[in-house]
Amino acid sequence: MSALDVRMFTVGPVQENAYIVTAGRERGRAVMVDPGDEPERLLAAAQALGVEIEAILITHCHFDHIGAVAPVARATGAPVYCPEIEVPLLSDISAGTPAGFGPFESWEPEHMVKGGERLTLAGLDIEVLFTPGHSPGHVTYALTPSAATLADAGHSAGTPAPAALAEGSPPPPPPEQVPALLSGDVLFQGSVGRVDLPGGDWHVLERSIGTLMERFPADTVVYPGHMGLTHLGRELQTNPFLAELHTSIGDSAAEVRGAA
Repeated sequence: MSALDVRMFTVGPVQENAYIVTAGRERGRAVMVDPGDEPERLLAAAQALGVEIEAILITHCHFDHIGAVAPVARATGAPVYCPEIEVPLLSDISAGTPAGFGPFESWEPEHMVKGGERLTLAGLDIEVLFTPGHSPGHVTYALTPSAATLADAGHSAGTPAPAALAEGSPPPPPPEQVPALLSGDVLFQGSVGRVDLPGGDWHVLERSIGTLMERFPADTVVYPGHMGLTHLGRELQTNPFLAELHTSIGDSAAEVRGAA
């Protein structure tokens, strides 16, 4: 079994993907990413997995990604890590919630992130990457098992392809030395995050996606905030919204990074 275990739960009317991530023999501890709705289901899932939620990580503060933050944080005692620019949206969640959704409860985060941080939580090394464009303060989390976890696990790396998942089932793990990208609403399978919401900007989003493409190998698995899993290389080659990036980065550069 891989040292990294990412469980996806699609929640709420907007069908947002929340995640519970554990590492190796640290399976009693986990982080939860973007608990957007249905807190009872997410808490029950953590209990069924036998894990304690050590931290709650937020990619951005649109209502569909933070609707369950308050009840999950209260029930678990886990500190919340929130993009610094978007803290006011979490602190007053009703201000950013469209009519017909909610009600949701506001929360004051214990920690703020803005990109560039490196966290060690639940046996995971977590790099915080600033990836605005869909929203002004959006971050992506690059997760790998910590060196200690890998040493304990003693696993060999593999590179399985993403596949369709039954809800709550473990997806095929990414290679152990390649980060898993918890990308929120930056990049999707065959699509990208909306830029028509307040603070959205296509050119900024395209630049953020390009940074991920250039920074990480093509076989890096992307765990998005909506829809199914994908790889960076697959999106560079086939995503119609990334045609200009494909041209600027170039096939040869993709091959150097390990594109199939």
